[in-house]
Amino acid sequence: MGLFPRKRQRAVSSCGVLQSVPRQSAQPEAFEDNDQAQQALYAKLRAAVPVIDAAIGKIVRLTGSFQLVCSNARMQGHLDDFVANVPVGLTGTSLQCFANGYLDSLLTYGNALGEMLIDPRTGALIGLQTVPSDRVQVCPDRDAMTLEYWLHDPAKPDKIRIAHPERILFTALAPPPGGIYGVSILHGLPALSEILLRIYTCIGQNYDRMRNIHYAVTYKPSGDPAERAYAGDRARQIAKEWSEGMRAGAHGEIRDFVCAVDVDIRVIGADNALIDTEVPVRQLLEQLVAKLSIPPFLLGLNWSSTERMSTQQADILTSELEYYRRLLEPVLRQIGTAFLRLSGSTAQVAVTWDNINLQDETELAQARLWNAQAQQLETAAAT
Repeated sequence: MGLFPRKRQRAVSSCGVLQSVPRQSAQPEAFEDNDQAQQALYAKLRAAVPVIDAAIGKIVRLTGSFQLVCSNARMQGHLDDFVANVPVGLTGTSLQCFANGYLDSLLTYGNALGEMLIDPRTGALIGLQTVPSDRVQVCPDRDAMTLEYWLHDPAKPDKIRIAHPERILFTALAPPPGGIYGVSILHGLPALSEILLRIYTCIGQNYDRMRNIHYAVTYKPSGDPAERAYAGDRARQIAKEWSEGMRAGAHGEIRDFVCAVDVDIRVIGADNALIDTEVPVRQLLEQLVAKLSIPPFLLGLNWSSTERMSTQQADILTSELEYYRRLLEPVLRQIGTAFLRLSGSTAQVAVTWDNINLQDETELAQARLWNAQAQQLETAAAT
């Protein structure tokens, strides 16, 4: 069961984990493009550039935790148990686990797709799962007020319409005007990342060429005919002594190389310094950080910044996280409402988020203190 259909398709039923029905004759003529190659590129980009993967992971974790609050106090315990223990996919548990995976997909690909799993016997909500958004194509229905979901199998030319769209969870990140699909936060980064990876590749290749230090030992015989006659023997003796000294150094024994003739010893390649890549790498990383809206110090980038600048960057990050919370909140409320309705309750659900960090708690406490002091002074002045 699930998003991916079995080999043998069955008729429409209320069970299923991404419910599919046999092909209908009335299919939409065109779908908005959801490029699979582009999504594969974003996944490879996260694997190739650790800064990008770390930034998305930190955004997901910093978005924070939440609670679902039920308007009916008697159902609050059942709702809390569902939030804490609902199965997610094959290995996950809790609504928080689902929200993290859902947001990760939303940031990486620009679209997130999930499904509520319904027990066909009891009609209860028994699980959640996130699925690859490129396997489902989305289009508006005839009245252009709701969405239709069509399961796309690359091995088959026809698309299968999902029978119960009310069980599908779909969110798009900043879709263009009139569009359905969202835009990944990695949009625009592949070109910069390719340059960055090329620089790192060149650095690695240069070190592969240099490897350990190699020495060039040059014996220069003088113009004396007697010395020139034995130049070959002396060169071989110098080479032998030099090799023995190098082997002794590998075992921790230090030997001095003493020679009475003119011998020149140099490190091969010492005159050719490596190209300084600090400036171009930092310029590229600045573009990546600006796109991902993560303060550099959170990614281990030790760039110079003042305390005030760090505070402003943290405030900007807080506003970004609040935006992602607003995208997740309708999905969480839809899941909580579906659980209550299938449990026979008509209560409403609200999402309450925890404060993003301890600094917010401190600032809120300081603000409450100042308000209380101001109120006390106003009361004293009035009397």
